[in-house]
Amino acid sequence: LDGCLLIVGALALNILACGSLMRPLQSSDFPLPEKTALENVPDRYSIYKEKEKDPEENINMLEKSYIGEETCKSTLANGDWKSESLLHKNPTTMSRTKETETYKKKVAERTYFCKQLAKRKWQLYKNYCGETVALFKNKVFSALFIAIFLFDIGGFPPSLLMEDVARSSNVKEEEFIMPLISIIGIMTAVGKLILGILADFKWINTLYLYVATLIIMSLALCAIPFAKSYVTLALLSGILGFLTGNWSIFPYVTTKTVGIEKLAHAYGILMFFAGLGNSLGPPIVGWFYDWTQTYD
Repeated sequence: LDGCLLIVGALALNILACGSLMRPLQSSDFPLPEKTALENVPDRYSIYKEKEKDPEENINMLEKSYIGEETCKSTLANGDWKSESLLHKNPTTMSRTKETETYKKKVAERTYFCKQLAKRKWQLYKNYCGETVALFKNKVFSALFIAIFLFDIGGFPPSLLMEDVARSSNVKEEEFIMPLISIIGIMTAVGKLILGILADFKWINTLYLYVATLIIMSLALCAIPFAKSYVTLALLSGILGFLTGNWSIFPYVTTKTVGIEKLAHAYGILMFFAGLGNSLGPPIVGWFYDWTQTYD
């Protein structure tokens, strides 16, 4: 099992390579809109160029030269050094004041940019939260996320535990023509293909098709305690695997529910609840088994 999990984990990590290739789609027919002035600001100010450091560096150099000059002239014995020093001091001071003002102006400019960027980011987060609340106010979407959550709590554990269910039903190892988990996996692939084809027919309502898969799967789960032979368990495993293939029509169902504009946002939320259901399902079934000592 340890080696198997390492291999599965290594295969799953290829998601990183696939995800890194994903980019927003760009239409070749229409030119992309110009960036707004605020969006152009990061291109100019996010990179601190070397030449922009010159004012500060000049100030430091001027201060060093001024201090060095004063030190050298203080060692002179004659009194003419004071007038000479004043001749050099005045233009240096004026230049340093000018450079300081330029530097302060650039600092103020960058401070303003940071404030505007923070306001823009806050507005984006605020809009995202508002859209999320609006999605949950949609009754069909709320029913959908509850359905996917409960579906994964109840529908995912059989793919892990059907072999244990068979053993608890006193099904002998010799009767296993094919592992039940293999039947579930094969039928899931078949289900994704066939349900996806059915969703393409105009006369089939995909939302009703998805609801039908949920209802039939729940009935199949309720039938598992009454299956006491390998044949009946294999039949139920095939049905469960086939109906689990409804993942292929789930994005289309989400689009029909919230629209194409909100698909990415809504689908991300639904996948969160699906993952939560997958995580909670097996432990819940395990707790029930520890409590009742049976999977029924």
